[in-house]
Amino acid sequence: MEAVTDTVELSAQQRLVRESIRDICDGYDDEYWRQKDINQEYPQEFVDDLGAHGWFGILVPEAYGGAGMGTPESVVMMEEIAASGGGFAGAQAVHGGIYNSVPIVRYGSEALKEDLLPRVAAGEAAIQSLGLTEPNAGSDSTSIETRAVRDGDEYVVDGQKIWTSRVDATDYVVVVARTTPRAEVAKPTRGISMFLVDLDAALDAGTLEKRAIPKTASNAVHAFELWFEELRVPEANLIGEEGRGFYQLLDGLNEERIVIAAECLGLGELAIDRGVRYARDREVFGRPIGQNQAIQHPLAEAYARVQAAKAMTYQAADAVEGGDSREVGARANVSKFLAADAAFQAADAAVQTHGGFGVAREYDVERYFREARLTRLVPITQELVLNYVGEKVLDLPKSY
Repeated sequence: MEAVTDTVELSAQQRLVRESIRDICDGYDDEYWRQKDINQEYPQEFVDDLGAHGWFGILVPEAYGGAGMGTPESVVMMEEIAASGGGFAGAQAVHGGIYNSVPIVRYGSEALKEDLLPRVAAGEAAIQSLGLTEPNAGSDSTSIETRAVRDGDEYVVDGQKIWTSRVDATDYVVVVARTTPRAEVAKPTRGISMFLVDLDAALDAGTLEKRAIPKTASNAVHAFELWFEELRVPEANLIGEEGRGFYQLLDGLNEERIVIAAECLGLGELAIDRGVRYARDREVFGRPIGQNQAIQHPLAEAYARVQAAKAMTYQAADAVEGGDSREVGARANVSKFLAADAAFQAADAAVQTHGGFGVAREYDVERYFREARLTRLVPITQELVLNYVGEKVLDLPKSY
């Protein structure tokens, strides 16, 4: 993938990240990822390999055994995983394990940091899951109904979550719940708190049930519906300040969207690479189909759009450190919007280039297409990004 992915100037540290991640990814070929998708099997071997090399600690401070890097480096990491053949699913298999540690780094108690972060950095503990979305609370996160009621030195959690990913591959779940009912707070963004839940302990106690949700994209990464019934969480596992959880979530939102954009870029680059390979090799009427403009132009346009999105994404990543929050928010959202659309266009061009083989599993591009469609929905829809830009960037009246 070198000719496709190496199209922006990187710092020495970013180059080191790219080379190191590429070396690991080289051990997992297309057949590996194809079978994970077909069998709907989590890529545990790949995840363990990254963990053994310390990559789940990329955002963990050095004081706790991590690499102490930032968004510019994690963007490179996630783009490379996707572009290597893993696609969006490959990136999503590790995404949560990296970013769900951020609230603990920023807001967790010192005791929680000292206990958990070194184990995360060493690949010995996984915080792969975030329980936020609910059946009646998707984009409107302040409408969550899951409750956490204080009882001595514990909180008792009751409620339901949906679309919680990687519950089958984690040790802990970050659960977002209301500690004060919405009707009792001055603003709906208040009264929400974050908790670290020990998954095995909750399952053993019978206070947590889970059910996998059948789906058609990113099949190697499973999503779950969760039910909490009198789940007891120690006060020590409260992340940050009670009632401030929504603001703590927002604090890392821009960075996560930039990294999601990078994953979209990697998927788009992967699709273009496979489309170009096939266009060069496939001959019809005595010449390669890539000689025809009808084949060349869609791939060339997809390449141009991916590169434009890439420029915005890397600019956004560089702006995170010390940048104005309004400017970073605008760049983060625009990056995600452009990268998701570019990935979809690239995957569509790759499928069309393959003709009938575009829907054959052995050529992989149908998987890229399914995953690219998903990128336009998660973690925020394209429409909500436009709402954000209209209101926050263009200063138009709020539309919802």
